[in-house]
Amino acid sequence: MENLSLSQWISRSGVASRRKAAELVRAGRVAVDREIVREPGLKVSPDACVTLDGVELKPKTTHHYIMLNKPRGYVSTNEDPHAKLKAVDLIDLADAPRLFSAGRLDKESEGLLIFSDDGEYVAKLTHPRYRIFKRYVVDLTRPLRKEEMAQMMAGVEDDGEMLKAVAVTPVGKKQYEFLLNEGKKREIRRLTAYFGAPTVRLRRVAQGKLALGDLAEGKFRELSPDEVALSLVSEEI
Repeated sequence: MENLSLSQWISRSGVASRRKAAELVRAGRVAVDREIVREPGLKVSPDACVTLDGVELKPKTTHHYIMLNKPRGYVSTNEDPHAKLKAVDLIDLADAPRLFSAGRLDKESEGLLIFSDDGEYVAKLTHPRYRIFKRYVVDLTRPLRKEEMAQMMAGVEDDGEMLKAVAVTPVGKKQYEFLLNEGKKREIRRLTAYFGAPTVRLRRVAQGKLALGDLAEGKFRELSPDEVALSLVSEEI
């Protein structure tokens, strides 16, 4: 195994996403060869002893890559202690790995949600610099005008944030396909509400070149190596 950054080592062990791993390191909960380290980018050799709260971690050599068709009413985060319905609880695997969602869908939204215990993979799917676009089919209360779609692609400021779609394409009278790169919190809903055309239904149908297909609502399946590669295909518009 090649040298890894400390945050990579932790995420590959399956106990935390890369972002959460960095937080654990900065909090002083991680030791390398019995010495507390607070630098997530520290390079760690394959024979190092890395511990979290005194428990030794070992990077996994195999991982799970899961596609879920999330129903409305489920939250996609694992960390909401008050949530009664969590999307991850719909995934039942024999070895019960700790899975992390690659991005989020809000409680009212549906569709493709990817889970994995591979922190490197999750980081690539979610960081804007990799340009792994997400595709959504969105039903609105009214049709959008051409100038409104153009403004959504140019960007609008809402609550101190710049919201921007990569593309907005009509697919029905009041139905549109949205393409996003970064995916800020409730970005599509906020964009459509900004123009007085609230979202009625929002469904993610693809991530990268990986499409949801005919997977039934509430069901999951493991991705093949080819499908994992498709989900990581970046695009240029």
